[in-house]
Amino acid sequence: MYSVHIVVPPGQYETLTAELWEAGTLGLVETDGSIEAFFASVESARLFGEPSECQDVNWVQQTEDAWPPLLVGERFFVVAPWRTEPAPAGRLRLEINPGMQCGTGQHPCTRLCLAAMETIVKPGHAVLDVGSGSGILSRAAKLLGAGRVVACDLDPDAAQAVALRDSVTGDVPFFIGSADAVRAGAFDVVVCNIGDVVLEDLRPELERVAPRRILSGFQDERGQWACVTA
Repeated sequence: MYSVHIVVPPGQYETLTAELWEAGTLGLVETDGSIEAFFASVESARLFGEPSECQDVNWVQQTEDAWPPLLVGERFFVVAPWRTEPAPAGRLRLEINPGMQCGTGQHPCTRLCLAAMETIVKPGHAVLDVGSGSGILSRAAKLLGAGRVVACDLDPDAAQAVALRDSVTGDVPFFIGSADAVRAGAFDVVVCNIGDVVLEDLRPELERVAPRRILSGFQDERGQWACVTA
């Protein structure tokens, strides 16, 4: 077993995480500004930096311990599926598998989107989740009472992650593509947590499909992760 410590450049967290899972990482331990990734082979680890050989430890337990529950905003209790703690009073239990697609709740931009959704998404709203990744924002919209939620992503592997068919959230339709495939005014709210370059190109389409928008995935002029609403 080998590990590699990776300093995450600003704006590259979600992309790097996806690349690590695609390369076959056995698990990730995340801290502010860096990721510790574990691999079965030194060759795979070396793709991302200088590897170190690991002592024998219970990696399953260590990986699970690296994903404690999170209190996000005023209403969400974000947990991995293996956590058994009940949601605190007044909180919505939002489960997300850290091994699925981008979007685990750990990144500040995801937390900013969730907090913004608490105030913008109302019961009965139609919500479009653009660049859905793991589907965490789609799940959140359903938990907040949205009447119709649709997810889309350019990555076809996101389809399985967004397939929500449990008794709490119900099913969320998914299509491979982006906002340009949606008719004007089809949704009440669009949420998009994506890099700033892509987001700037998409902005006219996002404005076209919904009157309310929650946009994140970029840093402000002070270098802080930001979320803007309109």
